Amino acid sequence: QVQLVESGGGLVQAGGSPRLACAASGRTFSRYAMGWFRQAPGKEREFVAAISRSGYSTNYADSVKGRFTISRDNAKNMVYLQMNSLKPEDSAVYYCAADDSSYLRNRYQDYDYWGQGTQVTVSS
Repeated sequence: QVQLVESGGGLVQAGGSPRLACAASGRTFSRYAMGWFRQAPGKEREFVAAISRSGYSTNYADSVKGRFTISRDNAKNMVYLQMNSLKPEDSAVYYCAADDSSYLRNRYQDYDYWGQGTQVTVSS
């Protein structure tokens, strides 16, 4: 089992570059592909980015490609989401998730463990 705790959210101006962090418990962190999802009020949870177990492969939603970067540090049990050039439409609760899979998947239903989320609000 994996417990996930996100941090790094808050109020950011448009164009800002915050970094979200997700701390994972457990000694089997490296067996999980990791993902970031977000959910805005009244909308379905949507995929943002995913990273493979090793960190060598990544996948991004088209809406964030070129602006966001996902990374992980297996030695520290951490996964990060560097967000650049933020837009008001990026405002949402951002969730870290773990997927016990060797694939990079973008459906939230495929992920096994979730953090509590961190709010990111982008002001224009």
